[in-house]
Amino acid sequence: MTAFEGGNSGETQVTRRIAVISAGLSQPSSTRLLADRIAQATVRRLAEQGVDATVDVVELRDTAQDVTNNMLTGFANQKLEAVIESVTSADGLIAVTPIFTTSYSGLFKSFIDVLDPQALADMPVLIAATGGSERHSLALDYAIRPLFSYLHASTVPTAVYAASSDWGNGADAATSSLPERIERAAGELAAQVRDSDRSIRVQDPFALPAGFSPIGAYGAQ
Repeated sequence: MTAFEGGNSGETQVTRRIAVISAGLSQPSSTRLLADRIAQATVRRLAEQGVDATVDVVELRDTAQDVTNNMLTGFANQKLEAVIESVTSADGLIAVTPIFTTSYSGLFKSFIDVLDPQALADMPVLIAATGGSERHSLALDYAIRPLFSYLHASTVPTAVYAASSDWGNGADAATSSLPERIERAAGELAAQVRDSDRSIRVQDPFALPAGFSPIGAYGAQ
């Protein structure tokens, strides 16, 4: 898990925290590149409104074994607990996955599955994806958006998809709409994150999560 900070040079009393999950499998990956661009744009849009922001980036490839163990045993180890806490207590979430077989990756879905089903309720979320062809962009609306709707997250209207052609020569020129989509989505997320108080809420350390099961994982069968 990595982090970076951003904000304006003037004094401000407002600080927000953004979590980013990147489900790219290679290193470096276009999924992580897209996640970083969206995060930077969101931090910049918040700074324009006098809001400082810190960003915690989670590479899901680094937690793959921990997530699998959690799904098998129903319990998260200390490393995974820290990642889950970082994601679920943030003021906003940027979730980026590669598209495999017309949907989100298995690693991306497995991480979501180990979260408390109520943990992302009302969370401002920006969804994004990468893939080889533009036609896979539909997966954002028929697979990824319904997933976060089921979790009662507040998903921003604009989703961001980056095809392989978006990273080629001249991809940032006027002929590409990727920078425009990033800016529009970042502005929508920044507006919600600005008004969020999730990261400063006082949590009861002894409260059981809503989906707690004495036999293990949430919804275990």
